[in-house]
Amino acid sequence: MIAAYIVSPALALAAVQPQAGAKPEDTEVWQPVPPVVAVPAAPPAAAPSDAIVLFDGGSLDQWTSTKDKGPARWTVKDGMLTVRKGTGNIQTKRAFRNYQLHLEWRIPAGIVGEGQARGNSGLFLASTGDGDAGYELQILDSYRNKTYVNGQAGSIYKQSAPLANPTRAPGEWQSYDVIWTAPVFAADGRLTSPAYVTVLFNGVLVQDHYALKGETAYIGAPRYSAHGAAPIKLQDHGDPSAPISFRSIWVRELK
Repeated sequence: MIAAYIVSPALALAAVQPQAGAKPEDTEVWQPVPPVVAVPAAPPAAAPSDAIVLFDGGSLDQWTSTKDKGPARWTVKDGMLTVRKGTGNIQTKRAFRNYQLHLEWRIPAGIVGEGQARGNSGLFLASTGDGDAGYELQILDSYRNKTYVNGQAGSIYKQSAPLANPTRAPGEWQSYDVIWTAPVFAADGRLTSPAYVTVLFNGVLVQDHYALKGETAYIGAPRYSAHGAAPIKLQDHGDPSAPISFRSIWVRELK
């Protein structure tokens, strides 16, 4: 159980501000390139009996918009949840600490673009505020698409490159299976235990109990800011090249 804490607005703001003169390129890592692993297609994974189903193809009842805290405005059609560009990120109405998560996502066939402008989205394992605040597991078309390795699919964005690249071709469904251990903070806001994450990407281990260095930062080094239980968030990156779709999302709370 986490002790109660109070964090001043000034301290919280300071934790997410990039250093003066810093550039996004400063934290890009290009080598070594993770080995490519071929994996066969798989049907949707059924949720275990004790899971909380976050999306089963039918409704967005479990989600809310991070823009205005109103209903999530992404598109639900043909059993899929698809990013609706310009409507903003969506996050779960429930907050979680430690959990097991399953999520399936798809980049449409015929996608164009390259690098980070090729099917970009993100799964935020704990959403700590509006926008892109939190801890991001990158979603991207990394099938024969070169980019910095700590920004490809399966990476903890700008922190940890995946151990392998098992991305299927565009148009095929991909899956993430995540074990998330939330960070722990003392009553005064000090970090006493970092967040840990293990990720299976299409059944292949790509993050092995990785200790996060803090929340995702596009510019500068990641840092922690004290928080408690948090929602899970999906990103509307505004990518013009492709509407990313999701299906079969469920979570099991862990102690």
